[in-house]
Amino acid sequence: MSDDADRPEPPAARCGLVAIVGRPNVGKSTLLNALVGQKISITSRKAQTTRHRITGVRTRAAAQFVFVDTPGFQTRHASALSRTLNRTVRASVADVDVLLFVVEAGRFGLADAKVLALLPPGKPVILVANKLDAVHRRAELLPWLQDMQQRHPFAEYVPLSAKKPADAERLLAIVEPYLPAQPWLYDEDALTDRSDRFLAGEIVREKLFRLTGDELPYSSTVVVDRYDEEGDAGAPGRRVSIGATIVVERDAHKGMVIGEGGERLKRIGTEARLELQRLLQARVQLELWVRVRSGWADDEAQLRSFGYE
Repeated sequence: MSDDADRPEPPAARCGLVAIVGRPNVGKSTLLNALVGQKISITSRKAQTTRHRITGVRTRAAAQFVFVDTPGFQTRHASALSRTLNRTVRASVADVDVLLFVVEAGRFGLADAKVLALLPPGKPVILVANKLDAVHRRAELLPWLQDMQQRHPFAEYVPLSAKKPADAERLLAIVEPYLPAQPWLYDEDALTDRSDRFLAGEIVREKLFRLTGDELPYSSTVVVDRYDEEGDAGAPGRRVSIGATIVVERDAHKGMVIGEGGERLKRIGTEARLELQRLLQARVQLELWVRVRSGWADDEAQLRSFGYE
């Protein structure tokens, strides 16, 4: 029988806050979902899809990564909504242990530069060159990476495609040494600090943007009015009943959402309900309404009532 003193020490726990930052539409939410291993943040081709500070959690061996997916820093719109989202970005980068600065591989423009200028000094920043699969000539990346080194003293450079699970795992291994040695903040099986009610509203908003394309303006949102559950999470026969309102700024926008004969609204509801059933592992009843609230995106009180920080 071996002595207790001969037994290897368990690895020290690591845990840290990791902010994912970048301009709109560089793939931050796709990356977050890949790193967590499950969809917790909505994705869309429409810029500025993420509007809240979404926390995702991934526990891997002795390390726990607490990811913060921030809104893309907004420079094109000057509404109260844009100012609120930009405040969220600034607050998110102030209190984290490491930052993932996401750009499109081989590209760096004025909007990227404005986000880079927000990053606080003294914190490790890892350059994540996303959408590597879209780069046809990999040899052209080397001079681009050298140019990026002149812009900021990045701790690491990680070219990847957020859609490839192996790339997400590689990034986790690179980030892990930058996490402080300290106890975990969440249980081992935790995935997010957001409620199912919040995620339901986000899923509806994703389908709204995906099915309206560029027709519907940036200033549209979803408010969950009702969220009722019957049965425990994961239990057979669990039922969830949800009522949500899609808020738009003009009557013309309402028509775009509803579509001819109500077909588009019906499709938004169907696609959202099917995804929610997979996410919640329950039978979901979803009712949607569309209401016009003129000027809501430039009204601070209205923004607070809709849950914007």
